[in-house]
Amino acid sequence: MTLLHHRAEGPASAPPLLLGPSLGTSQALWDAVAPELSATHRVIRWDLPGHGRSPAGLIGVGATVGDLAGLVLALADSLGVERFAYAGVSLGAAVGMHLAVHHPRRVDSLAVICASAHFGGDEPWKKRAARVRREGLAGLADEADSRWFTPGFTVPRLVRDH
Repeated sequence: MTLLHHRAEGPASAPPLLLGPSLGTSQALWDAVAPELSATHRVIRWDLPGHGRSPAGLIGVGATVGDLAGLVLALADSLGVERFAYAGVSLGAAVGMHLAVHHPRRVDSLAVICASAHFGGDEPWKKRAARVRREGLAGLADEADSRWFTPGFTVPRLVRDH
């Protein structure tokens, strides 16, 4: 079975912490904090299918958050991780919420960052996907500030540079 691409850091005997990325990012989203977190945890960060180094073919058309959660559980199982803390951003957070609701015995704690239980239906996502196929990611990246931050917020350098 092909697994999500992942990176594990920190002592193997430390409590596991799984970190989920947002759509359009990779496990590199956590680069600035993973070293600190791995001082006390076994940090396992992963790439969404079709992002970073995870093959797109891990999921198919019509895949659900539950399907992504299944891939995360398969990854945890392959690493011998039964229970874990979980933190995720946006889609990665939705995966964590699914895990906490449907597999509560596996999730010790959950941090939900910039997420929602409902992401506004599939039409806006289909339009964005079509636009990325036509134009690439640059246009969406330029508009991300207005979707992610309130008006007048000064985007930190960390966000601008990634």
